[in-house]
Amino acid sequence: MPILVTLDVMLARRKVRARDLAQRIGISEVNLSLLKSGKVKGVRFETLEKICEALDCQPGDILAFQPPDTPDAGD
Repeated sequence: MPILVTLDVMLARRKVRARDLAQRIGISEVNLSLLKSGKVKGVRFETLEKICEALDCQPGDILAFQPPDTPDAGD
């Protein structure tokens, strides 16, 4: 998947437990876990805003783009 979710890294940096973040932003622990693992198809801007506010970070601190492998020119 080209979009990587690095929320677990930011949680560790801020020393915040996922359970506490889920409670603070008003989503279930299950949904937060799915988001952390990248098993969601999307995230609402409202949720992203709440996460960034709670962790004092930017969206780019928890989401990253990793380009898919490009085939060699000789293939």
